[in-house]
This record gives sequence, structure tokens and C-alpha cells, in this order.
Amino acid sequence: MHDDLWAMLQEGGYTLVVKSADGEITTSMERGVKPLFTLLRRSPALLLRASLADKVVGKGAAAMMVAGGVKRVRTGVISRPALQLLLAHGVEVQYEEEVDAIVNRSRTDLCPVEKLCASAPTAEACLPLIEEFILSNNRPKTE
Repeated sequence: MHDDLWAMLQEGGYTLVVKSADGEITTSMERGVKPLFTLLRRSPALLLRASLADKVVGKGAAAMMVAGGVKRVRTGVISRPALQLLLAHGVEVQYEEEVDAIVNRSRTDLCPVEKLCASAPTAEACLPLIEEFILSNNRPKTE
């Protein structure tokens, strides 16, 4: 099952593929944590006991998966803090590569969401930090 979602993710060029407990498939091509955040806020029932494939999983994404009640995760790259968080909450995890932390897209620093969530002690503590990050990045830029 993990392999089916992973194949769908790779062959379809998706960044996220979610299979709900009742078998509904949801996909996204958006980058970063926004598609997972949107699902958690707008369609939380899709995440409850869901299986998902995600290209990259950092601590912020893992926190949203835990908050949403995700059951299984398949990813290419996972950060050590994300893996620890998922396993601590009984989430079944398959991955290609474990790294100390997720880096940003330009590979010049840590992923901003990974940085934000680094010192958060729980998945729940990560959620308002992620929300503020997403909202601040969606605000119109003023000169």
C-alpha cells in the first residue's frame, strides 16, 4: 500500500498523496507544508487514520500528521526529529533517507519550518508556529 502511494507520488509529479481511511485519494503539487496545513484545517477527516506519501517530511509536517491522526507515512527524506515525533505517536513510517534536519530549497540554511519547530516540545506546540509562518507568507508584500 505504501508503495502504491509512493509510485503515484513519483509518477504523477506530486509532492503529497493522501489516501483517507475510506479510500479517497487527495493529491497536491504544491511545495512545502502548505498542502498538508490546508488539509488539516479544511478537511481534517481526510487525515484521520490516513496513509500518505510525501516527498520530504520535517518536524512541522510530522506535527501536522500527528495532529491529523495519520496512520502511515512513506517519504523520500525525513528529519530525525520528524521520525522521532511520528514514531512516538505510533505512526508507521517508511523512508529512503534520514537526515539531521531538512534544509531550505536553496540549500543555504535549514528549512524555515524545521527551524521554527526545532524547540517545540510537542506536535501541538508546532501548529501555531506553522500557521503564523503560512499566514505571513501569504500576506501581500508591502514596499
